[in-house]
Amino acid sequence: MTPRDLIVDVLLTLGVGAQLICCVGVLAMRNAFDRLHYASAATTLGPLLIGAAVLVRESVSAGGLQAIATVAVLFLLNPVVQIATARAARRVEEGVE
Repeated sequence: MTPRDLIVDVLLTLGVGAQLICCVGVLAMRNAFDRLHYASAATTLGPLLIGAAVLVRESVSAGGLQAIATVAVLFLLNPVVQIATARAARRVEEGVE
């Protein structure tokens, strides 16, 4: 096992662990607004760590560039999805149609 493989394994373990914590948080929270916090965290830290692992493994190749693009799209579009979801949840709570 090379140091590069060890770095990839550590990054993947941390990324998957972060995703699991976010999933448990979504399941454990009682209302939609609390769940949104965990759902938004699932599009930041976990994918960043997993993307970094892919980038370390693939370097700057097609796979590495695709990982960068995927993480960037998740990170940049997350606020749009979160705001739309929060607005929809608020409308449902208030009974506005």
